[in-house]
Amino acid sequence: MNIFEKLAQILARKMYWVAGAAIVAMMLLTCADVVLRYFRRPIPGTYELVCFLGAVAVSFAMAHTSIEKGHVSVSFIVNLFPSRLQRLIESMTSCFGLFFFALIAWQSIVYANDLYVSKEVSLTLELPFYPFVYGIGFSAAVVCLILFSDLIKNALKIFEK
Repeated sequence: MNIFEKLAQILARKMYWVAGAAIVAMMLLTCADVVLRYFRRPIPGTYELVCFLGAVAVSFAMAHTSIEKGHVSVSFIVNLFPSRLQRLIESMTSCFGLFFFALIAWQSIVYANDLYVSKEVSLTLELPFYPFVYGIGFSAAVVCLILFSDLIKNALKIFEK
């Protein structure tokens, strides 16, 4: 296991717990808001908080999903190919994914910087948007680390005898 893989697994595990906590917080907040609406005391900004927590949950779970290979894939045709060709296809897929998530990370950071400079906030609670966009960029960067580690493993297996 290389250093990239170890670092990626540690980060993905921590981020997975954050994603889980965000889901629990969304559930508790929504339930509390529903109960309090019955007593005509809704929680202000519930919709905003649930949206922000949803962004945290989805983006921070990406790395764990990548490690577990939990994404949708169509591999029944690729499994018919020889082992070396399968590794080559996996390497190419990792390259494309690495490029795609690097773009997401880069553009998320650029966008978060713009939001920071413009001091854009949510309407009700006036929470700043930029920390959540930085979180999305960080999550995409961790996925890049995972894909880079996969690329190295697959490339090494291609040249094994």
